[in-house]
Amino acid sequence: MAELAKAYNPKAVEDRIYNFWESKGYFHAKPDPSKKPYCIVIPPPNITGILHMGHALNNTIQDILARFKRMQGFETLWMPGTDHAGIATQNVVERRLREKGVKRHVLGREKFLEEVWRWRDEYGSTIIKQLKKLGCSCDWQRTRFTMDEGLSEAVLEAFVGLYEKGLIYKGDYIINWCPRCQTALSDEEAQHKDVEGALYYIKYPVKSKTKNGLPDHIIVATTRPETMLGDVAIAVNPKDKKYKNLKGATVILPILNRELKVIFDPLVDLKFGTGALKVTPAHDPVDFQLALKHGLAPINVMNPDATINDSGGEFGGMDRFEAREAIIGDLKASGLFVKSSPHRHSVGHCYRCHTMIEPRLSAQWFVRMKPLAGPAIEAVKKGKIKFYPARWTKVYLSWMDNIRDWCISRQIWWGHRIPVYYCKKCAETKSQKSEIRNPKSETNSKSKITNSKLNKGIIVSKTKPDKCPDCGSSEIEQDPDVLDTWFSSWLWPFSTMGWPRKTPELKYFYPTNSLITAQEIIFFWVARMIMAGEEFMKNIPFRHVYIHGTVRDDTGTKMSKSLGNIIDPLQMIEKYGTDGLRFSIISITAQGQDVFLSESKFERGRNFANKIWNASRFILMNLQSDKIAVDLCVFFKSMKLELADRWILSRFYTTLGSVEKFLESYRFNDAANAIYEFVWHEFCDWYIEIAKPEIQSGQKQVILYKVLEKSLRMLHPFMPFITEEIWQGIPHEGESIMIQKWPHIQPQMVSKDSEGGMSVVIEAVVAIRNMRADWGIEPARVVDVLINTQDEKKRLLFEENSAHIKGLARLGKFTVGSLTRQKDSAVQVITAAEIYMPLGGLIDIHKEKAKIASQMDKLDKDISSSSERLKNKDFLAKAPKDVIELQRARLSELKERRAKLEANLRGL
Repeated sequence: MAELAKAYNPKAVEDRIYNFWESKGYFHAKPDPSKKPYCIVIPPPNITGILHMGHALNNTIQDILARFKRMQGFETLWMPGTDHAGIATQNVVERRLREKGVKRHVLGREKFLEEVWRWRDEYGSTIIKQLKKLGCSCDWQRTRFTMDEGLSEAVLEAFVGLYEKGLIYKGDYIINWCPRCQTALSDEEAQHKDVEGALYYIKYPVKSKTKNGLPDHIIVATTRPETMLGDVAIAVNPKDKKYKNLKGATVILPILNRELKVIFDPLVDLKFGTGALKVTPAHDPVDFQLALKHGLAPINVMNPDATINDSGGEFGGMDRFEAREAIIGDLKASGLFVKSSPHRHSVGHCYRCHTMIEPRLSAQWFVRMKPLAGPAIEAVKKGKIKFYPARWTKVYLSWMDNIRDWCISRQIWWGHRIPVYYCKKCAETKSQKSEIRNPKSETNSKSKITNSKLNKGIIVSKTKPDKCPDCGSSEIEQDPDVLDTWFSSWLWPFSTMGWPRKTPELKYFYPTNSLITAQEIIFFWVARMIMAGEEFMKNIPFRHVYIHGTVRDDTGTKMSKSLGNIIDPLQMIEKYGTDGLRFSIISITAQGQDVFLSESKFERGRNFANKIWNASRFILMNLQSDKIAVDLCVFFKSMKLELADRWILSRFYTTLGSVEKFLESYRFNDAANAIYEFVWHEFCDWYIEIAKPEIQSGQKQVILYKVLEKSLRMLHPFMPFITEEIWQGIPHEGESIMIQKWPHIQPQMVSKDSEGGMSVVIEAVVAIRNMRADWGIEPARVVDVLINTQDEKKRLLFEENSAHIKGLARLGKFTVGSLTRQKDSAVQVITAAEIYMPLGGLIDIHKEKAKIASQMDKLDKDISSSSERLKNKDFLAKAPKDVIELQRARLSELKERRAKLEANLRGL
């Protein structure tokens, strides 16, 4: 047997062990009819990403499950891969090119895409290397990329299939537009933030004069004065009595002097501003609906970069916010500006670059979501898919019930090109008149629209057609847009396994078992995957969805680079080891709760690793291989074991059962803490100390070895590196701990009586140790103890375990029975017994009494002062709440200390 080094050094172990696992192919899975499958698909990290604490938490959880199921005998596939991250990656490469003085549009599409692929080849696998550093046991041989040939084929199959079913359409609609990225965004990608803005009150002169006594003007309140350049009407609610005389009236658009109709519609919010709404259909979703309803033509006044276009008159070329200030200045000069007032409101921002988005009328491609949502809702309602924690079920269903069509086209170059082709000749013969098409009024989900006259000259195909099927022309060009990144990601659970081809992997591993993800992408990804699974595979994509919390700093603030509060997991691995990081972050992550993290919390995992190492080293140094070559079940039946032996075996199997239940119910921190409590406190602190005097005994060696080896297997999914390193040093069968069987629970070894009896012995030892500490008796000094008990079972228990109690508590004379307390002895009450410790000769009784009395006098003064402060009305009224609570906690502590001293004094 090899001797372990004096100290555990993760740096000398981790890379070597990981390379060993990979070289042996332990992570690789393949269809095996003799075994049950277990599969997790990784939430594919962006190729632009680097490992952060969110990744560390998410992937540690996945790895725990993968290693656990692998040891349980499942054919376990953890499918890895990366996402092409359309907008983010294009931004990164554009920025690199700008640094060289090169602009994307000057370079051209093809050359630019060559640059992106070059960047991806050089940097796109960074996150994969970092996941390996974390110990992830993914099947790297199967690593996929969302723009792989096979996954691209899946995207084309999905698009064409949905289009042919009438579930994909192109329409003019208000979408979220990012002026920085210059692309459309889905509703989920336009993340709303509260901003401090203003309401601007503007006079719109009334042109018509009638007998009804119309006012000279209408006052309209708006948060975006720059969009008034695109106003086509003024709308009021028919229930608003103050505007009842405006029917048929005309108002003048300030500055541009365009005539506007006054329309009446219940969509107008009576309580917002003045109750009069300026209608700008090209720049607001509510206004767009009003325009559709009332037949109003939109006017787009903004360029893609959010500068004002030629329709904005003299403001053309100005940035949107620059134009706002200029317009307000002109309104003030003409006497049409009334006032502005602070107004906090929610505004959409690009989820990638955080630029404030613009609602913009644009021709975009959409997926009709309502028909897809139905089966996905039913799958969750019927319990086919379960969310952990269960509260996310309601969140999911609420969003699905109110789902809107998904804008899937993006005006960028990096991504899956939309498989739509246009015939130039047919386009020339079409009417050039633009029209607004409402998605709600499109053909229903069952209709076939590919041959519709409306789509003449439009070909949806996986490959570029040679000629137009309508006119025969070969002048064909592809739609310039690409698909939303999430359009490839929603196919991930089955596209990674070969769909649309019917592969053995797809048949064996689909549907997958568990999805581990964060709450931010429930709608981006989770919900869409469920819809895609039901639509294309006619089956759910996974059975369980575990939503973990967000990693925050110790103040509760979400970690971000801009705030400077991030903790780099790679630095923590360097400092505390991978196992230290993994165990620490898991042990503090309660199901569904956010994680509050500081660097000091990683000490727990590192210290636990050191504890395991030192205990294992001690056992290994004293282990004789000829004494441990027995079957534990046979050994248990044939040997008469003492209480401590029966207790540690029972506690191991009880802990093992709890860990299994916790892992199956996604309570990872409970599982980790159960292992911690057993290994550190029960096995290391108690049993090894009990076993030390008898370490050469074959009985003790068998139990030490068996409990250690099985504990290493139980701990392996959480701390894979140190458990492998120790396991390789102890007697074992097989090549690696990670392919060993998960320990089987042995019910015959679980004994509540043994656990209860040992808990009494431990309680007695702890009580004696506390008495020594209370009276300042040094640990090495031998003391006498008497235990008074009327309970015969307790007496026998203490007598049978007297050797262990004396050794653990450093006792000399140890007497048990129906005893009377001696003078000048300390006392401690435990379950059904009293412990007496004679203090004569150990301390100076008179000096100790005087010392205690002096301490009590000082505490009385402190208690009085603290009590008076808490009775002071001015203090209670003016002091911060946390200061008051601190004062109350201090008073409680002072009283506890005094009560303890008083008890000690009575004992003397």
